[in-house]
Amino acid sequence: MDFQTILYTIDDGVLTITLNRPERLNAFTVQMRDDLLDALDLADADDKVRAIIFTGAGRGYCAGADLAEGANTFNHDKRSRSERRFPDRDGGGTLTLRLFECRKPLIAAINGPAVGIGITMTLPMDIRLIADGAKVGFVFTRRAIVPEAASSWFLPRLVGPAQALEWMLSGRVFPASEALAGGLVRSVHNADALLPAANELAREFADHTAPVSVAMTRQMIWKMLTASHPMAAHRVDSAGVRHCGQLADASEGVESFLEKRPPRFVGSPSSDMPEFYPWWEEPEFGPPGKA
Repeated sequence: MDFQTILYTIDDGVLTITLNRPERLNAFTVQMRDDLLDALDLADADDKVRAIIFTGAGRGYCAGADLAEGANTFNHDKRSRSERRFPDRDGGGTLTLRLFECRKPLIAAINGPAVGIGITMTLPMDIRLIADGAKVGFVFTRRAIVPEAASSWFLPRLVGPAQALEWMLSGRVFPASEALAGGLVRSVHNADALLPAANELAREFADHTAPVSVAMTRQMIWKMLTASHPMAAHRVDSAGVRHCGQLADASEGVESFLEKRPPRFVGSPSSDMPEFYPWWEEPEFGPPGKA
């Protein structure tokens, strides 16, 4: 598949998606959103992809929404019909919700400025690493709009409501050190060490874990954030262990451990997910009653 605004590169199971508008600090456009949605669909359908890294070309990660349209940038009624793939929905949110549903581990390697959608698009990713010279900003109140890309849901769950409110209400841009202290990112790296560190993490997922287990675990962690009782998790745990325990990979996981050798997992997230997946849409896994 040809992409206009991103690069899509697979190396031994690790997919790197590079935002590729360096002349505009990779500013976000409708075309970039569509390219990213298509790339995620392609990656989820490809069992050779075991982990995904997102980064930016040039000196920026993503400078936020492209402001080329000037004062009408955020005026929905002024948008052309070609921009209305999702009528009445925030374009950034259509991306973050798709990231939320992804079956592969997602790592953000924030190599430069990440502002507005440039940082909110990383919130549904599982791990964020940042270059020491990068800056971050949830600048919406300074543009007289509100948080987008479902960030009012994601950010408080990542850093707590007090920290989320400070960053969101002030709209200020802050350094990598503050992003680390506030719990937004896992680690800060020299620019040259950022992608190697992200790849080292990705290799942990690609080389040592069972694909179906990873796909299930990722969704179990995210979807249980809103469960009202641990019984909801217990139901999914029980059904998941029963399903995965019957797959060949469960035997391989035990045998490879006992034989002290690397595992050779063959499970496929595109074909071996349990019948109850996605369980959050099934009544029996809804709000718990009595045990």
